[in-house]
Amino acid sequence: MTILRQPTRAGVRDAAEKIARILPPTPLFVAEIRGIAVAFKAESLQPVGAFKIRGAWHRLTAIPEATRSRGVVAFSSGNHAQGVAWAARRLGIAATIVMPSDAPRTKRDATLALGAEVVAYDRATESREAIAARLAKARGATLVPSFDDPWIIEGQGSAGIEAHAQMAALGLGSPSRIVVPCGGGGLAAGVALAVKDAAITVVEPEGWDDMRRSLEASWIEPVGPNPPPTACDSLQTQRVSPLTFDVLSRRDATGAAVSEAETAAAQRWAAERLRLVIEPGGAVALAALLAGKVHPEPGLLVILSGGNVDRAAYAAVLAA
Repeated sequence: MTILRQPTRAGVRDAAEKIARILPPTPLFVAEIRGIAVAFKAESLQPVGAFKIRGAWHRLTAIPEATRSRGVVAFSSGNHAQGVAWAARRLGIAATIVMPSDAPRTKRDATLALGAEVVAYDRATESREAIAARLAKARGATLVPSFDDPWIIEGQGSAGIEAHAQMAALGLGSPSRIVVPCGGGGLAAGVALAVKDAAITVVEPEGWDDMRRSLEASWIEPVGPNPPPTACDSLQTQRVSPLTFDVLSRRDATGAAVSEAETAAAQRWAAERLRLVIEPGGAVALAALLAGKVHPEPGLLVILSGGNVDRAAYAAVLAA
């Protein structure tokens, strides 16, 4: 019988040690929200502009040397793509990324610039998972999912290890609640493993809040038919994975959903108050806080998960 590996807190610590050897911690900013000091973890300042570099590095370094020559295959709208491409180039592994044809051009171009092969698909009519699985099988390559993988979850959790230490160093104590953008839930699940005493709140775009509904129902609820358009391309996950759902449900995580207007307002706030460029999907946790869907409290940590914006769209948001 095959026993599937589960993500663990020990694995998160191993990932944090690996990542600390190659990358400095991302900055932690502090700003007052309604008179309360709130910490903001700027994963937007990673070399690839998002936290995804963490899980990619932990996963690819775990691939046995004997199979690295066959390459890796991943699927992503852009941030995981860049994380995998960055790690693969550093390790000398060929990378193929299945990306939606409507992915932001900046993310596609950045993935290509890192040396990866890009295979386009139609988000509305094709399955990225099926395409990637066929490619991986045909090439004997290692499939690297964007969130449904224990190494990926552990790697993303290293952000929580870093933030915990940074908050302590600033005299803010341990995180009491961590507010996390959520697509498939890899970052949220990893952080939940990393910081075991903090409450976890996941935030998603309205109409794409399947993790919130799943946590409330106590079973996995997929995104419904005809979900609304959203600027949060990185959070358009049709169904969360049992791995991430299990971790978050065991931690009694809660969820919130934010509107497109609330997300745009958060992008503007981050630019004005923190001097940070944050993409829509990376700003939803902040949006929930600013919109009053999460209340400020001592020890609150908000993760700003990515900053890979479409230039024209971002300019329009700032000009609004």
